[in-house]
Amino acid sequence: MNTRVPTTIDRLADDFLARQAALDPLEATAIGLPGHDDELTDFSPDGHAARAELCRATLRELDSACPQDAADEVTLAAMRDRLALAVEVYQAGEWAADLNVIASPLQACRDCFDLMACDTDEDWHNIASRLAGIPAALAGYRQSLAEGVRRGLVPAARQVAEGVKQAAEIGDPTSSFFLELAAKRPDDEAVRGLAEKAAAAYAELASYLRDEVAGAAPAEDAVGRERYALASRNFVGAVVDLDETYAWGLEELDKVTAEQEALAAEIAGPGAGVEQAAQVLDADANGVIHGTGALREWMQAKADEAIAALHGKYFDIPEPVRTIEACIAPTQNGGIYYTNPSDDFSRPGRMWWSVPPGITEFSTWRELTTVYHEGVPGHHLQIGTAVALKDRLNSWLRMGSWTSGHGEGWALYAERLMEEFGFLAAPGDRLGMLDGQRMRATRVVLDIGLHCGMTAPAKWGGGRWDADKAWNLLVSNVHENEGFLRFEYNRYLGWFGQAPSYKIGQRLWEQARAHAAQAAAARGEAFDLKAFHTRALELGSVPLSVLEQALGQ
Repeated sequence: MNTRVPTTIDRLADDFLARQAALDPLEATAIGLPGHDDELTDFSPDGHAARAELCRATLRELDSACPQDAADEVTLAAMRDRLALAVEVYQAGEWAADLNVIASPLQACRDCFDLMACDTDEDWHNIASRLAGIPAALAGYRQSLAEGVRRGLVPAARQVAEGVKQAAEIGDPTSSFFLELAAKRPDDEAVRGLAEKAAAAYAELASYLRDEVAGAAPAEDAVGRERYALASRNFVGAVVDLDETYAWGLEELDKVTAEQEALAAEIAGPGAGVEQAAQVLDADANGVIHGTGALREWMQAKADEAIAALHGKYFDIPEPVRTIEACIAPTQNGGIYYTNPSDDFSRPGRMWWSVPPGITEFSTWRELTTVYHEGVPGHHLQIGTAVALKDRLNSWLRMGSWTSGHGEGWALYAERLMEEFGFLAAPGDRLGMLDGQRMRATRVVLDIGLHCGMTAPAKWGGGRWDADKAWNLLVSNVHENEGFLRFEYNRYLGWFGQAPSYKIGQRLWEQARAHAAQAAAARGEAFDLKAFHTRALELGSVPLSVLEQALGQ
């Protein structure tokens, strides 16, 4: 592989990422970029304005930049898309209503500590500095929410109520996460004091949300088509026809449901449904894991096995990407997620299980496909490959660019790949994969249907979608415990446009592959799937519209 000489556009991209990291230190930590782990992001109106102005200034510089090769063309197209959308989202004022149950400043100021090392005095200097900054960061966040109240752009009442609960839990003076963190350094009274002040700042945020924001919050969960369309473009990385995509989502849900029900009959006998098949599988003691420690060990073993089996045959996995770390998350909300390796891979890519309280048993048939989604060939392969390409890609494409439709779409596509490659041959493992696919199809229908005021099919209540019909749709199609379902439900209602990007992204990845195969056939060539995947992954994370252009479709 030839080392590529950096171009003017590469330097602009590198400079943008460095300046962005200085303005958003929490994002820098999330992507593994060093140098800002002792700082917090400014979530005040001025902080949001500064980040938007950086995007505008960089777009102006890009206007006069001339691409030197195909890699430059990808960078230019991707940066223009992402930065212009960031400005558009800023101008729409979404920063002033940034509160939901999973991905808003409320969570970011606490979750950043999960990614921070705590082994050396320097590590604890960074932790202490961040703890000291929590009160100011949350004060700036309150200023932004206050501006939203002034403008009449306020998160829905459901999101505010859940935000109060989360902030109060983090701010509990007896059990706050920050106190647990400080307990790891028991002889450091200064850290203990800073932790207490950070917890108090969260308690103050809970009071502010309850006393100042809740009264202005709309009862209606739906945000409307205009706001939704902007969010969809941002998350998917392409313009999608919302009406056509909603109709497709209904068809896809029916298709996956039929596929799953046929498999259920194979597992549990003629006429058996998915619940009965799940009972049969859960009763198999050989497929049950006891305790989170055993879960982590099983995850690690399965991830390592996948890397060993796929490398060289289906993918050429860069050496540092052949290491992944399975972790049990310190949070307990039921989420499962991946975090990037650092720039030098000293912090490996990690997949995390956030296990709800009281859950001590895990069925492997439900979990295996998630290991592939978060690990290899999913997020870890995709993100790790880009980070490893220092000789080919600029730092923004390697680390700073992320489009949910591209990344989450790839991970969902990767689940089906593992079925195609024969790794889900056991009926139970296939049923688990289909469980995930059905949930993602449900999200397309629920998210677009509710927020855009679509008409629900008669079997889901008919008329305009509302929160009650959406809940019925979810519990009828996703076979999980109520705590998980409630969290997911609140997530879809508050983080609008994000959840459908998985299934929509998978659809666009599958279309890109089909187009590439057709093009090869037209040239009289055999389609090389491994080469297609290599070419696509080595572009870095790009909007799906740019992926299509770059692959020559």
